[in-house]
Amino acid sequence: MSRSKSTKAVPRIISVAIVLIFAVIFAVSGFNGDKTETKPAAVQNGGEGRLSVHYLDVGQGDSEFVQLPNGECMLIDAGDMNYGGEITEQIKSLGYDKIDYLIATHPHADHIGGMSEVIENFEIGEIYMPRATTNTATFEELLNTISDKGLSISTARSETVIEESGGLTMEFLAPCSAEYDDLNNYSAVLKITYNDSSFIFTGDAEDVSENKMLENSYSKLNSDVLKVGHHGSKYSTTEDFLNAVSPEYAVISCGKDNSYGHPHSETVKRLTDAGVKLYRTDRLGAVTISTNGDGSYDVDY
Repeated sequence: MSRSKSTKAVPRIISVAIVLIFAVIFAVSGFNGDKTETKPAAVQNGGEGRLSVHYLDVGQGDSEFVQLPNGECMLIDAGDMNYGGEITEQIKSLGYDKIDYLIATHPHADHIGGMSEVIENFEIGEIYMPRATTNTATFEELLNTISDKGLSISTARSETVIEESGGLTMEFLAPCSAEYDDLNNYSAVLKITYNDSSFIFTGDAEDVSENKMLENSYSKLNSDVLKVGHHGSKYSTTEDFLNAVSPEYAVISCGKDNSYGHPHSETVKRLTDAGVKLYRTDRLGAVTISTNGDGSYDVDY
């Protein structure tokens, strides 16, 4: 969504229903039960030692489906409500009936709108969300869907490690604070490292969150592939942050001719001046970047 400093991350008046549901499903903070040892069979482009990230085309929104080298999978965001069915079909076409890790980076509709439909159609392992609320029907529907299915939520916050085994590490680098004025800066920022390959996913994190990460996690930011923050907004991907990440590849998820003007020319210029190979879903559709963990990548679109 566009930057709006007039919108507080946690409004003073929040639906009682949202507060109650949010409290219940976050009851076990930081943990979401024992991880299943069941692994899916080898699937297209993933498993058997390969890591593939699908930057899905969800218009002016975000959604990334990650096929992990151990045969598990992850979904980061799910676009707006119009894309829930399409995302479900794409994941099932790759051979999955379970999503091992589901991450809602922050509660804006263009990131969580399609997530309820996804949850209804898959077995779900662990769910991660930041402790940020908003008073919208979309957010309340997501919380109700999670509750109705008997699931709970683990807190996404910096220094939380999701997985660390077999050369695979998945760790949150943000949010670094529990108090921001803008929901975008609560975005869960995830880094996935697989041997010599690395990806970073930034949700809608803006300069405020980026500066916190530079202070707290500078040495961890360096990554080969960057999911550009906030659809390429000029308020994200600052020069200092870009220098710290130093990516070879970057993907911007945004809608064609969107009303926000994303990606902003300033951000595109920073990326191109840095020699980053840039891919945009508004121009290319879905983009897939895959690696065997050796630091080399295949890019398809």
